[in-house]
Amino acid sequence: MKANDLNKWLVQERARLIDNYLNLIQKCLGGTIYEDPPLQALGSDKFDPVLREYGWDWPSMAHTMIGQKRLGNIRQLVESVLGNGIEGDFIETGVWRGGACILMRAILDAYHITDRCVWLADSFEGLPPPNEEMYPADAGDNFHTFNELRISLETVQHNFQKYGLWDQQVRVLKGWFKDTLPNAPIDKLAILRLDGDMYESTWDALNALYNKVSIGGYVIVDDYHVVQGCKLAVQTFLAEKRLSPVLQEIDGVGVYWQVANGTSSS
Repeated sequence: MKANDLNKWLVQERARLIDNYLNLIQKCLGGTIYEDPPLQALGSDKFDPVLREYGWDWPSMAHTMIGQKRLGNIRQLVESVLGNGIEGDFIETGVWRGGACILMRAILDAYHITDRCVWLADSFEGLPPPNEEMYPADAGDNFHTFNELRISLETVQHNFQKYGLWDQQVRVLKGWFKDTLPNAPIDKLAILRLDGDMYESTWDALNALYNKVSIGGYVIVDDYHVVQGCKLAVQTFLAEKRLSPVLQEIDGVGVYWQVANGTSSS
């Protein structure tokens, strides 16, 4: 085999192996590879591949509940910022069992990127009771009553370790967002992924971190179409900042947009 042909083959083979690795990681993270049944919190106890594809159930064992569509979106956008040299780390605000962040770290590992970090922002104690006086949109919210959403930092760390991905490129911000995010030691972000469900959690994350997202970076909102408070927080924030992003659909639940020069584009 000639040198040029060998080099071409090596590049193609590397791409194939990376794709196979990340596809397998996604299937493991979402539970589709072992078809674990959902938690009964939502009323069903049988694995449904369609529900799992779109993240419409709460898995009993899988490391994320966002489904394969939203996992695929994370991979697409992370690979986009890496390929285009967009500066910054990655963060998810609200990590549950850590699956979305594990995927981000796996992508960095697959491409041998050593100068970026994945930030995990979470109370690791579940969601806060609604502050109805400050955030009326959260009135009646009961996410804080679900024990299934209280995942400890030790559990999340153990989940990372199962994939061999818990290291110095994983950083933790433990506590309520209003306390941890405003002074977080983050310089720039290439990916800001919001999964705090509530108006307050979404607002706190946007208010503290949006101005750290690099031009060309992405904002992902996990619960935009299924939690009214989350959607209202996004709309209010963008209106107050006079931003006009073109929101891109992911799967009928989540949306994302790309940040550009004080506004946003598709």
